[in-house]
Amino acid sequence: MSCNIQFFSEGTGFSLKHKTAVRTWICKVISAEKKEPWYINFVFCTDDYLFELNRTFLKRVTLTDVITFNFSDVPANISGDIYISIERVRENAELFLQKFENELYRVMIHGILHLIGHPDKTKAEKEKMTIMEDKYLALSNLYAL
Repeated sequence: MSCNIQFFSEGTGFSLKHKTAVRTWICKVISAEKKEPWYINFVFCTDDYLFELNRTFLKRVTLTDVITFNFSDVPANISGDIYISIERVRENAELFLQKFENELYRVMIHGILHLIGHPDKTKAEKEKMTIMEDKYLALSNLYAL
């Protein structure tokens, strides 16, 4: 199956640059994890939109930068929605002294790693997730674009 990744914007005028390069990179990451990409939607949204998703579906009353919803019942197939708050990404980029695009790519791959099945609830899981994010960010050529 081909790597069907779509990008949408909800309540924000944000439009992802270099969509083809991002798709190629994400498909390589999924393949490296020995999974098959099916249908993946990235939805770039506002803090308010993501807050409501967090409250409604996860029963959490906090701001976050990314939420994933896994739609696959076959472990080898990756399918789901990844919601990303552009406001959170911008704020975190400033906080961590990163370029906006670099922080965005980190959050995007973080969402993909969650769809693949990698958790980040404990300190050890968070450390492992950061290592994987760094590994896969290094594989991309997106910073050169």
